[in-house]
Amino acid sequence: MDAQSRGRADEIDPADQWVLNPRTGHYELQLNDSAAQERPKVAAPRRSSSAPAAPKTTSPGVPGPRRGDTPPGGRRGGRSRKGGGGGRRKKALLITSGTLALLLVGGGAAAYLYYDHLNGNLSVTDIAGAGTGGFKKDQAINILVIGTDKRSGAGNEGYGDKDSVGHADTTILFHIAKDRSNATALSIPRDLIADIPDCPTKQPDGTTKQIRGTKGVRFNNSLGQEGRDAGCTMRTVKGLTGIEVDNFMMVDFNAVKTLSTAVGGVPVCLEKAVDDEDSKLKLPQGEHRLQGEQALAFVRTRHAFGNESDLDRIKTQQQFLGSMMREMKSKETLTSPKKFFSLAEAATKSLTVDQGLGSIDKLTDLAGELKDIDLKNITFTTLPVLDNPAEKVKATVVVNQALAEPLLQMIRGDVSLTEVEKKEQAAKEAADADAKAKQDALLQGNRAPAGDVRVSVYNGGGPKGAASTTAQWLQNSKGMSKAGNQGNAPEKVAATQLEFAPNQADQARALADALGLPATALRMGTTDAASKTPMKLTLGPDFQKAGSPLAPPVPQELPKDVQQAQADKAICAK
Repeated sequence: MDAQSRGRADEIDPADQWVLNPRTGHYELQLNDSAAQERPKVAAPRRSSSAPAAPKTTSPGVPGPRRGDTPPGGRRGGRSRKGGGGGRRKKALLITSGTLALLLVGGGAAAYLYYDHLNGNLSVTDIAGAGTGGFKKDQAINILVIGTDKRSGAGNEGYGDKDSVGHADTTILFHIAKDRSNATALSIPRDLIADIPDCPTKQPDGTTKQIRGTKGVRFNNSLGQEGRDAGCTMRTVKGLTGIEVDNFMMVDFNAVKTLSTAVGGVPVCLEKAVDDEDSKLKLPQGEHRLQGEQALAFVRTRHAFGNESDLDRIKTQQQFLGSMMREMKSKETLTSPKKFFSLAEAATKSLTVDQGLGSIDKLTDLAGELKDIDLKNITFTTLPVLDNPAEKVKATVVVNQALAEPLLQMIRGDVSLTEVEKKEQAAKEAADADAKAKQDALLQGNRAPAGDVRVSVYNGGGPKGAASTTAQWLQNSKGMSKAGNQGNAPEKVAATQLEFAPNQADQARALADALGLPATALRMGTTDAASKTPMKLTLGPDFQKAGSPLAPPVPQELPKDVQQAQADKAICAK
């Protein structure tokens, strides 16, 4: 039904043939008047969730070959989900496009026109058990976005080191809050000295190869070097930050060129003229709209801005990503079917993911979790570092623990780096103050004998085996023989908490004394419990070991020297 099938592919852009009918909300195929036929509405070709199209699995760290292009509308038939599936499919195109700009595009339409084609564009890497196994809808989400320096693709061999296996050149840990109100994008410098752990990697023949870890090397060696895949980078990030990564997404140079072109150019601002021979970026002072080779040169340049370090290049890349997000959310993009098609094509062809995100269905599920986050509530920041004191000529950096730890505690504790809403924040602070006063009052009263304390102990983010060792410690050291180990909690908690009924308050006070729990850890219900019902103690990431005090409370504000930028604000590169 499209122009290609009528032999006019050279004359008509497929994206231009589809026009939104404002009366119906459907995209319709527009043919020349001489065609003398009705313009049909196209049903949604869709695979069932039980049998998605199978994207290709690649060798470690290397985006694989992709299927030949199939024109939009060129595939027909297939089953559609009943119920509300149509609306969800209509959002998939723009959502998929947005994944490479940190997945923050909401709304959109027409992905159903060639769902199978987009699904086949994806490349998938088996990460051999790295990460959590995939994001969950009712928990915070951590996605590792990796930009490699691999020179594959037309025109990229001229950037030097054309035989590079592709290292972790640009790495962003993207944390999405549990309540989906905000997100934090943490950049990790490529020249950071890190310990790369042992890493099992899947080989093309299906076997698993164990790659030995290396201590005290550049972070970017966690990918590509010695055959390491993105799973190795995920494991390295966990070791550095204490944050478990759910999934990864990886792109190379072509992604910047194709996405910036597909969106019609990304606006940037320069405080001074730039002429960088290495990146080949040459621009006068002022505002510019960059795409293709110019966009790639902008995010690659190290000698144009700041002190010409990788840290200043990270700031430039964050500015570019923020601008791309704003462009994708703009009215001009949201109302352009041509841009929808171009973005979806560019995004999926550029993208390598783990198996947990290995289909358009799964990417759409993820994007559905993110689509309502306002850009003003997205913060870019960089892991704080210092020059490596072991080097005379400063080429690498090490973590600045004094600044990094509060930042990482906030991310682990799911604390927003932005002021989500002043009114909401004020209401939350008032509620917190009221809750703390009530909790403090709970500690005033009688304590039950140790032998009467009934408690079930769960591990909701504490050290491995913490529930078992804590239950044993309570039994053997504190005489609380009715303490029981329940293993892992149904979901992780931000901090250790004790849940109990009003008629268990005496037991709760005794247990709080034994473990050194603060009032803020107490959660009293509204109805009494049966006589033999145990309290519920869930150990969080602040729990170290039984008998030791909990870690300090999670900071609520960043130290002033931690770099940050908001996605909704345009900043001129200096």
